[in-house]
Amino acid sequence: MNDYARIEKSMAFMVANAAQQPSLDTIAAQVHLSAFHFQRLFCRYAGVSPKRFLQALTLERGKQLIASAQSLADTAQALGLSGGSRLYDHFVTLEAVTPGEFKRQGEGVEIAYGIHLTPFGEVLVATTPRGICRMGFLAATPEADILALLAAEWPRSTLHHQPEATRYAVEALFEPKNNAVPGALSLHVRGTNFQLNVWRALLLIPDGQLASYSHIAQLLGAPKSSRAVGNAVGANPVALWIPCHRVIQQSGALGGYRWGLDVKRKVQAWEAAQYAEQLESAHG
Repeated sequence: MNDYARIEKSMAFMVANAAQQPSLDTIAAQVHLSAFHFQRLFCRYAGVSPKRFLQALTLERGKQLIASAQSLADTAQALGLSGGSRLYDHFVTLEAVTPGEFKRQGEGVEIAYGIHLTPFGEVLVATTPRGICRMGFLAATPEADILALLAAEWPRSTLHHQPEATRYAVEALFEPKNNAVPGALSLHVRGTNFQLNVWRALLLIPDGQLASYSHIAQLLGAPKSSRAVGNAVGANPVALWIPCHRVIQQSGALGGYRWGLDVKRKVQAWEAAQYAEQLESAHG
């Protein structure tokens, strides 16, 4: 069992048994490691301790955040002050496919793709020279299906299996010290104007925070469009970097997730744990 698989399995165990608050020894035994070695491994790849991750797994957390959250418009103004966040160490820019690119259907565009391990399972990442155009979890959508989506979106492009060219998209999230990509990290995606506006709004939700579908609709000036927002969130082509996992129902329930609710629950807890550690460090 490789290290990423151990992290994934241990997270799944903690999600399933959060109510019992299992001990470090119990969790470590699930991946056949000593508590000492498991603690070091988990902190290295997840960026937080197992205890902190377990603390973040609470069904009430969504309700609490929704009840106390400031408006996304206010949050957007404050984003410049959130420099402690791992994800926002990288300024993420979203670039839409231009009308010319749409008309040419990707003619002359070289798309690299590769499969990479993460603590939440394998992902397929595809990139153009302008940025990440696709990132999805293989447990939910098989490799052949993701490649078929790419071929449909960019029918005249050329696909190359080049994992060394796409690894940065994962390293920037989970191994930032090894990531050599300077400056902004770009996303190069295709969607309707409404979808693009929704995806841009998702980028305004800070790490460790959640928003409801109605919050997003209000931010877009279309308060009655919650259902359409949900459809656009579900069509997100780039897992994790466009953080659709931060959108939940107004009640605090998880809602849907294109790549599975177990993954959504783990990603939310991972971000919440990181956020809690950042706050503790800032006030420590």
